[in-house]
Amino acid sequence: MADVQGLTMDAAPARGRADTSLDEVELVDDADVMIGTMGKLLAHELGLRHRAVSVLIHDRQNRLLIHRRAANKYHSGGLWTNTCCSHPRPGEPVLRAATRRLKEEMGIDVALSPLFVMQYRARVSRRLIESEVVHAFSGCFEGTPEPESSEVSDWRWISLPDLCADIDRRPERYTIWFRYFRSRHWPAICQVAAASAVRAPDPQECPV
Repeated sequence: MADVQGLTMDAAPARGRADTSLDEVELVDDADVMIGTMGKLLAHELGLRHRAVSVLIHDRQNRLLIHRRAANKYHSGGLWTNTCCSHPRPGEPVLRAATRRLKEEMGIDVALSPLFVMQYRARVSRRLIESEVVHAFSGCFEGTPEPESSEVSDWRWISLPDLCADIDRRPERYTIWFRYFRSRHWPAICQVAAASAVRAPDPQECPV
């Protein structure tokens, strides 16, 4: 309870470390130039293009860290996806946003490097549309993540060949943007993971 000027009232509930439900996103044009801001949920309801960040974390065994989105997420709940996906706050540099969200969602604090930029538009539920310019980053991590339960229901390390094969065989298990990563940017993802691996993968292990 909080006492304000002699009046007793219920204190506002504390937001979890990963809660972005009240955040605004940066609306952008097709050249990724910011043209305004809007509440995150409304931007998805209207299908307006906005800036996003995604992180792909690999280890030195040529594996990628993926997670299963919590069932109560506002869209794509229960689907597997890359290590971390989120949005920068207005005025926040994309690298800073990716670093912040990786720590908030997965408890991982490592150096990140730009990987690719991708635009896509897709319906992710009956009333929500993703229209995003995604700034993807990569990083190497050796350890055990400490995920935020409100964001993540499960996680696993998986080899790139096994992940590639499973996305192709069972795409319905994965988020739409991660499937776009697979179809559009897989060679870049494999290349950056191979650069840190203790054993260089056979090219046949990472089909395009």
